[in-house]
Amino acid sequence: MRSPSDRGDVASDARAALRLDDVRFAHGGAAFRFDLTVRSGEWLALIGPSGAGKSTLLDLAAGFLTPSAGQILMAGANVTRLAPAERPLSMLFQENNLFPQLDAFRNVALGIAPRLRVSKDERRQIEAALSAVGLEGYGRRRPAEMSGGERQRVALARAFLRRRPLILLDEPFAALGPALRRDMLGLLDALRRRDGAPPAAIVMVTHHPEDAASHADRVAYLQAGEIAAIGPAAAMLSGRTDPRVSDYLGLRSRKA
Repeated sequence: MRSPSDRGDVASDARAALRLDDVRFAHGGAAFRFDLTVRSGEWLALIGPSGAGKSTLLDLAAGFLTPSAGQILMAGANVTRLAPAERPLSMLFQENNLFPQLDAFRNVALGIAPRLRVSKDERRQIEAALSAVGLEGYGRRRPAEMSGGERQRVALARAFLRRRPLILLDEPFAALGPALRRDMLGLLDALRRRDGAPPAAIVMVTHHPEDAASHADRVAYLQAGEIAAIGPAAAMLSGRTDPRVSDYLGLRSRKA
């Protein structure tokens, strides 16, 4: 039987940004089973050892993998069999997924104009997106002419130009130094709240607990293909809520 904590105690929210309902998947001898509900506007961090299923969970939600059982819902709609492009989400990858032959302007333009035919209004939107991430005047630069942080800003601009209610992050800032990673996470948080619209929900895979502590509302700990524990970020990262999380974080048990 599934416990309330598996669903985050919000299973009744039919309009949740993301809901994985007994989603199952198997690959290479490993079995995965996920039950999870992410509230609209929530920032959820996924932590856990390598191979626990963090990226698999994101790939299932995004549509890059197809579950063998269960349902995936977004804003109450069943998207289990929809292609990635048909799902109301954006995804940021560690390698930022830019096209090296395209300049920054055209890489961002792909977010709203896959055939790269943009109207005057769309051109203004693209330029505004580049400006919002601090890259005004960088439109003609190609990825090879930019730093790692600048390339990630281009990927961020493209994601937010699409204005989707759910953003999946598969460690997109892992290769950046601590200061730049903090800057990018702060920019991500600011962008998702702009224009007075409801903030986008975020599901973020991270191996840096400090990133979760600074920005996440809740933290889910994955182990052996399942969500083993989930709760408020501060409590989860304190090392006091679950011995498995404490062991993962390298914290010794604390006396009451």
